[in-house]
Amino acid sequence: MAPAFRFRADIDSLPAYVPGQRPPAGRSAYKLSSNENPFPPSSAVLSAVIDAAADLNRYPDMAATALTAAIAGHVGVDAERVVVGNGSVAVLETVLQAACRPGDEVVHAWRSFEAYPIAVQVAGARSVPVPLREDGSHDLSAMADAVTDRTRVVLVCTPNNPTGTVVREDEMRAFLARVPREVLVVVDEAYVEYVHDGAAADGLALAAEFKNVLVLRTFSKAYGLAGLRVGYAVARPRLARGLRTASTPFGVNALAQAAALAALREADAVAERCERVVAERSRVLAALREMGWTVPESHGNFYWLGIGRHSASFAREAAGTGAMVRAFDGEGVRVSIGEVEGNDLVLRLAGEWLALQRSRAL
Repeated sequence: MAPAFRFRADIDSLPAYVPGQRPPAGRSAYKLSSNENPFPPSSAVLSAVIDAAADLNRYPDMAATALTAAIAGHVGVDAERVVVGNGSVAVLETVLQAACRPGDEVVHAWRSFEAYPIAVQVAGARSVPVPLREDGSHDLSAMADAVTDRTRVVLVCTPNNPTGTVVREDEMRAFLARVPREVLVVVDEAYVEYVHDGAAADGLALAAEFKNVLVLRTFSKAYGLAGLRVGYAVARPRLARGLRTASTPFGVNALAQAAALAALREADAVAERCERVVAERSRVLAALREMGWTVPESHGNFYWLGIGRHSASFAREAAGTGAMVRAFDGEGVRVSIGEVEGNDLVLRLAGEWLALQRSRAL
């Protein structure tokens, strides 16, 4: 008898992507585990989705022409430099599959976005993780040292998920000066709308200047469209053409295109909501530091508690209070900025937890 079909042997060894924990059915709780926007879609976005639903028997515009043009206008580039996909993760997967051959290497910080090693391995390449600095930031010097003649792509997540730190402009330029031009540098800016640091690297400006820089952005966070999956890349026209060729046909559904277009028309409302999240982030971080916590300076809509082996138990205790947070077992806990009431539940637990640890140390 012929052996049964099997996928590639390395597929079984893929690390599992762990989604943010959901509240238990029938129970009121605050979901602070997935870095979602706490605000619901606007009436204009909902109306656009309802209108688009009338044509669900038709395929969407495969090129997402109107949305691509609107994004290009929003970020100030030509439309030929924009590629839209089914969330920025799907765009990243296409980048890696188009760029990498078996045995190639992809350098990235760690801990960083947990989808990176999965996407790299599926593309047939090998992850080269480089530890973060003690403050949770990218060690770009060490990442440059890790680049070899087998490196095809470097991933830079800024703000970094899950620590929230940003890469500074001067650091990034020094890094790009060391990276060979034939190595693609992907700057993942999923949380860029929450950045208020004037010294932070500007991915779009770098992509305009350096031919080997590609920027990823998303509508899932600041725009509140996580349930519809729209992301995009901004790159040189030659790279963008290659990405379009390699992309899944009709990769962005009609409802998602309509919602993203409507959201782009509400730039002022989006910015106002981001400001509210940033203000709440500042309040929460200040409260944690006043308690005695050492917390990285977050520039995303989340923060990081580096509590190591206590992470899983902290998350269980948080769930018991009605707040769902994301534990990275053995490393730390990432907490999204959500509704004030949910944020306060975690603050109360953080204060009690720290007091207990201090009492045990006496």
